[in-house]
Amino acid sequence: MSAFVISKRENGSYKFTFASRRGKTIFTSIACREKSDCEKIIETIRNDFDSFVFRKARTGSGKYFFRITRGGLVLANSRKFSTELMLQKGIDQFLKFLPEAETLDFSVNEDIFAEVEEEE
Repeated sequence: MSAFVISKRENGSYKFTFASRRGKTIFTSIACREKSDCEKIIETIRNDFDSFVFRKARTGSGKYFFRITRGGLVLANSRKFSTELMLQKGIDQFLKFLPEAETLDFSVNEDIFAEVEEEE
């Protein structure tokens, strides 16, 4: 199942990614000061998706990516794709799995995958 994944950056800001069913990141949000900002953007994407625009672009090296914007403000950037077809597949995958995507919050416990010390 696809998911929005909220996490905390090293500088204390928050971000979220949208991961495909296979766990590959489709896009990453802008930095947010508060976790609640991430939650609000995710909620708005879910409930008012028509107010967002996909802007396709290319890097200087020829890779393809898209930006999700609303009212001229960039809210997320996609990963880089090698072809325009792969870019469109990334967008289509997001649109297809958005309705059933869950939200996972990994910002609470930074040591969620930390190694467990063995007792002697």
